[in-house]
Amino acid sequence: MDNAGIAALLTAANWEATLALSDKERSRMEESVHTLSHALSQGRKVYGVTQGFGPLVGYNADDSSTAHGLGLISHLAVGQGAPLSPGVTRLMLWFRLSGMKHGYSAVPVEFWLKLAALWNRGFTPVVPCEGSVSASGDLVPLAHAAFAFAGVGEAWDGTPAAGWTRVSAQRALAAIGAEGCSWSAREALAFVNGTSASLALVCHNHRAIMHLAHALAALTGRIAYLLGVDPMPYSPGVAEVRGHGGHIDAAKWIRSELMPEAPVKSGRPLQEPYSLRCAPQVIGAVIDQLSMQEDILMREALGCTDNPITWQGNVLHGGNFHALPVALCSDQQALGVHQLAFLAERQLALLLDPYHNGGKPPMLTPDPGPASGLAGVQIAATSFVAKIRQLAYPATLTALPTNLGNQDQVPMALNGANTVADMVRLAWLIIGSLALAVTQWTYLDRRSIGVGTIWADLATNFHPLHHDRALAAEVRQAAQTLEGMRIS
Repeated sequence: MDNAGIAALLTAANWEATLALSDKERSRMEESVHTLSHALSQGRKVYGVTQGFGPLVGYNADDSSTAHGLGLISHLAVGQGAPLSPGVTRLMLWFRLSGMKHGYSAVPVEFWLKLAALWNRGFTPVVPCEGSVSASGDLVPLAHAAFAFAGVGEAWDGTPAAGWTRVSAQRALAAIGAEGCSWSAREALAFVNGTSASLALVCHNHRAIMHLAHALAALTGRIAYLLGVDPMPYSPGVAEVRGHGGHIDAAKWIRSELMPEAPVKSGRPLQEPYSLRCAPQVIGAVIDQLSMQEDILMREALGCTDNPITWQGNVLHGGNFHALPVALCSDQQALGVHQLAFLAERQLALLLDPYHNGGKPPMLTPDPGPASGLAGVQIAATSFVAKIRQLAYPATLTALPTNLGNQDQVPMALNGANTVADMVRLAWLIIGSLALAVTQWTYLDRRSIGVGTIWADLATNFHPLHHDRALAAEVRQAAQTLEGMRIS
């Protein structure tokens, strides 16, 4: 696979995909195993093979390679919290297996083929999301995955369409007629080293944030159309003279929701508030940040994040498992999610305010006083933005030395990715809240809603708000509807 972008990467690791080994890859893997074997025959000390792990590298390894490997994954199986999603875990495993194919990790071909066969048949461990400092890679979550491949712990049963349940790993293996793996020290270390857990979640977050940006651009265009806003701020010329690609894309997405024949409504200001006028710049800036990250994340995805490695006949000890490139991407993603959430919340406030919403009643209720309309929806959205701001603190600034000082500089990449995933979830709820306001505004204005549009889909699930009712489920439904939009 070449550097085709994160969307292509997610496709390469989807549930229909399979992993295979080319003749060239097989040869390189065999050469790597030979390099390690030669080093061991010369009496060289090799981390995790002849020596202990982490700060115990000065001590000799267990005489039994299998016992040493089992000890590695056993002492690391201490993860807690909710599991990573099956899709994120499948991508995590794809990264580990793809990295081994490069021929730097000294993993035997036969063992790789066994792991790949299980992956190809959809075997997916249940992996807790908490417990990694992402310095020697994501040791803790990957250890839980390794245990599941050995038939210990839990795995997922189901499909993306039918949903998932947690079952014992032994039962999941038996269901596909497979047996668990036995981990030697080198194989276990090659599996648990690496940035794969944090990287997989960051890649999923990257795609989700791009979907957020697209949905918010569509909502901006719809709001501008309904209010009769002057479309000039969204024109190609405004974007072209500044020259940012993200701005150009965001303006195009906004324009796709504007009707060419729609006149500027009388009484609209020459220049709208920034939440409308500067939406292409705000959304575009987030898109540009995501675009800049893509090269870094793809290099990480297609590289080798193992230790030690073999290279040109030598065994090299290093630190490719340090996940700071991934962690810094999460920190920047957090800022981008906040900007999108903040913009959506400001547009919601504008639609509920008679001073800006074209003279519609406050809170978009047809009966102000007896009914409160979307007041509660706005209050909750305000809380979501505040929570997002709490979460946006950079994970890389929370590092603590650990492991007897061996891991004295750690990036906390998985912590950051977990946090961004939580922020994205809240941001979608704000997007859903804004979508309800757009739909209610349309009802109050007695506008027709085109058949076959996203706006018609929203109207199907959100009926006119004549009297106050509980809207929590409808906010979630609106968010899911917009989350399913295709990115053009």
